[in-house]
Amino acid sequence: MRIAVTGASGKLGAVVVDYLRDAGHDILSLDRVGERRDGFLTVDFTDYGQVVDALAGVDAIVHLAAIPAPGIAPEVETFHNNMLSTFNVFQAARRLGIATIVYASSETLLGLPLDIDPEYIPLDEEFESRPESMYAVVKHLEEELAQKFVRWNAALSITALRFSNVMTPDDYAGFAAFTAESRKWNLWGYIDARDAAQAVLLSLMRAKPGFDRFVIANADTVLDVPNAGLLAEFFPGVEVRGEIGEHETLLSITKARRELGYEPKFGWRG
Repeated sequence: MRIAVTGASGKLGAVVVDYLRDAGHDILSLDRVGERRDGFLTVDFTDYGQVVDALAGVDAIVHLAAIPAPGIAPEVETFHNNMLSTFNVFQAARRLGIATIVYASSETLLGLPLDIDPEYIPLDEEFESRPESMYAVVKHLEEELAQKFVRWNAALSITALRFSNVMTPDDYAGFAAFTAESRKWNLWGYIDARDAAQAVLLSLMRAKPGFDRFVIANADTVLDVPNAGLLAEFFPGVEVRGEIGEHETLLSITKARRELGYEPKFGWRG
């Protein structure tokens, strides 16, 4: 397929571009900044005309362009940039007849940072969206927008991937400094960028009309501390559903495994 990747110069975007290209796809890289090269266009995603023009002729879209986390920009800028960019990409796809979109949603919809105890652990897609930042509010609204777009177009497929904290191999040396307290905010979760790219490719290949969402995390936590001790110390009153392994992710990837065939292959433990 000819696939457009927005945010192609970002931490995750660069890995996704290489992964999809290695899988044999023709990639159009789009971002506001980046080195001049073949197959790359600079695009302001808040400008609808630029987005429509850039996306013409592609078969599918991987939408990663965004201010990537809370606290990077003022809340109003985060809202305006991310919400408008996603609307423009969805609307352009609708007008151009592009039927497959995979985009970056976020683990933050699971109530992160977990200053308030969740109702249960592991957290999964059935957990009611609970945004605790303006960044997460936008992610919630993007999922709502996606559901309306697919209702209007029976052929359209939009998949939201709720990525955990994205890491690359260069980040793993820093894991030794993590503490149970410092990483409680997302249940000690993470996602290797290469496994995130795997989830993107699987979502593209298995896309079907309608909207769906998946939590995408690695199979383990960022600590060597056993889960039993972490939960007893930080979430003693929270219901634990099912059996949880010693270092098994507390951001459930059961649905992604079952429906996408997703299986993490990389991680900080080697």
